[in-house]
Amino acid sequence: MKVCLIAGSGELPKVFYKEAIKRGVEVFVAGVKGITDIRADEYFPLGKIGRLINTLEKLGIKDIVMLGKFEHSLLFSHLLMLDEVALRILQKAKDKKPQTLIRTLMDELQSMGFDFPDPRPFLEELLAPKGKVSLIEPSEEAMEDGLWGFPIAKDIATLDIGQTIVVKNKAVVSVEAMEGTQRTIERAGEIAGRGCRVIKVARKNQDFRIDVPTVGPKTLEIIRKIKGDALFLEAGKVYLLEREKLIRFAERYGIAVYGL
Repeated sequence: MKVCLIAGSGELPKVFYKEAIKRGVEVFVAGVKGITDIRADEYFPLGKIGRLINTLEKLGIKDIVMLGKFEHSLLFSHLLMLDEVALRILQKAKDKKPQTLIRTLMDELQSMGFDFPDPRPFLEELLAPKGKVSLIEPSEEAMEDGLWGFPIAKDIATLDIGQTIVVKNKAVVSVEAMEGTQRTIERAGEIAGRGCRVIKVARKNQDFRIDVPTVGPKTLEIIRKIKGDALFLEAGKVYLLEREKLIRFAERYGIAVYGL
């Protein structure tokens, strides 16, 4: 089996690559300079989809997996760099939400004979469990905030605005949009100060081939920076990256990590 891994930033592409190789899958890594963290077999300029298609056709690769972070804001800073295929996808998209753009890209490539398999069989061990992830339990107040904010986070994620919200005292302090998770958490600290709680979820009917939610040690570092005390995750739907390190950070910083 051959597969193309279109790799964004973060740990998820690295985990998929290692597990796929372990299972005997041949992986061609397609990267974007300045974005992709993993070492790529070939780098493609952002927006040059036609060149990627030509390469995959020459290599005889039909299966494509997209993992990692591609900031939505990059689209607006690279509009002049889009090739004919990318422009066609942009014109076909009914709006410019991340999920819409990726689905339109997938539809276009599937019409050319490519396929997008679900990567979960390679990543299931990373999914957040239900209940506490580390030894630290959320305080009663934090748990109330988490349970109160969880359905709100689900609605916002399903609207394809963002997958993270930050709450405090049953009020939404900040909502993730194009700025990404890190800046969303930082902004909450600037607005509400100590005691914020972060909630990360998947969309309702999440397609795990598209923009899957992840957290890792860096998330804990930002929560520590704003003096937050809890991170709530949707159990079975959010990937935990570098789990052992994340747990060490949670216990060191006194941050409860809990699956709802």
